[in-house]
Amino acid sequence: MNYPWLEKYLLAKTGVTNDYKMEWGWQRYMVGGKLFAAIMHPSGEHAPAYAEKDLLNLKCDPMFSQLLRAEYREIMPGFYADKRTWISVDLGGELPDELLEKLIDDSYALVFEKLTQKLQREILESATAINSDRL
Repeated sequence: MNYPWLEKYLLAKTGVTNDYKMEWGWQRYMVGGKLFAAIMHPSGEHAPAYAEKDLLNLKCDPMFSQLLRAEYREIMPGFYADKRTWISVDLGGELPDELLEKLIDDSYALVFEKLTQKLQREILESATAINSDRL
């Protein structure tokens, strides 16, 4: 994987939890109980575009994902996800760090803004309380 900072960046997002889904072999990152990112390594039994690659699945605006896939070979339709609203990034590629950070930020924002306002407030208040305890 060409992005050693990736997991730390994902976990630094406000209110993020993560787990490992054994049945799927996915390291999942969620906000408010909703998936916004997943790291996986599909086996050789899957389509060649995905097989044996380290992938990061991210939620993405459908129009933007079409543009990204046309410009970057590392970006494909989402593996084992709704291919209109999810993308898979080949982490063995050469995608610029800044673009990957933007894609992560966008995915997080798309999921966070779909949470109820009450849950959004609870997540933000919890983060504020944790940060004030550190001071």
